Amino acid sequence: MDSPNIHVLAEASVPSPRVKPAPQTSAIHTQFSYSPSDDGTDENLLILLHGLGDTNVPFARLGRSLKLPQTATLALRAPDLYRPFLYEQAFQWYPSFDQLGDLIERPDPSPALNLLKNVLGHLTGECGWPPHRIHLFGFAQGGSVAAEACLQWWRRELELSSQSRMTNKESPVRPLGSLVTISGPLLSYPTLSKPCETPVLVFRRPGELKNGALNAFRKGFSRVKDVERAGEGMPRASLREEWQPILEFWSEVLGWRPGDGLYEVTTGTSS
Repeated sequence: MDSPNIHVLAEASVPSPRVKPAPQTSAIHTQFSYSPSDDGTDENLLILLHGLGDTNVPFARLGRSLKLPQTATLALRAPDLYRPFLYEQAFQWYPSFDQLGDLIERPDPSPALNLLKNVLGHLTGECGWPPHRIHLFGFAQGGSVAAEACLQWWRRELELSSQSRMTNKESPVRPLGSLVTISGPLLSYPTLSKPCETPVLVFRRPGELKNGALNAFRKGFSRVKDVERAGEGMPRASLREEWQPILEFWSEVLGWRPGDGLYEVTTGTSS
């Protein structure tokens, strides 16, 4: 029997700071709610995007209530007022209905994607977040924008990698950490030279996101998990079986940083 190899990874091998600076209002051009990790180690960042007609406030509460280990949360508010409720705090990521109230078949999320592009640039730049430690969670419209933002980020990474090869200074393609979309389909059919490597969990209700929508995710992403649960809307906090697949998914994709003076020990077998 082969003897095991012990790989000891010192904490110093982790380049990003343990405590990240909070996002700046001057760099994020919408209202947001940021909470550092409860345990004092900001290893992961969960970005939460609400659905049509909502705000960032309840999703900020949701992010804090999850108490994910070593995970800070950032809940963003959609940039545009939802016109049917102009006198209420109700916002939209993009118009879903025309002036007659009819559903827009091909909505344009470009303003929201530009916002997310700037947010991700700020987070990976001034705030020091590695892309693979940034995780997105969105409901309905927010899920669609989160999914499209992952693909937008990936396309840019592929372009940068291709450009670097021409200068003999090849840079790695860096996917975002993960995506959870609740009832939020892709708004486009992806055409990529290489599928996005961000792991995806699609949580849907009966009748939602049928084969065509799921095929779009599988076309755009290399790793897609599909979960269907009875009911409607967001997973309910009172029903553990609704949140269980999401929590299990996060347990697979969230990073973990050893504590002060500790080392990460992995085992393997010699060849």
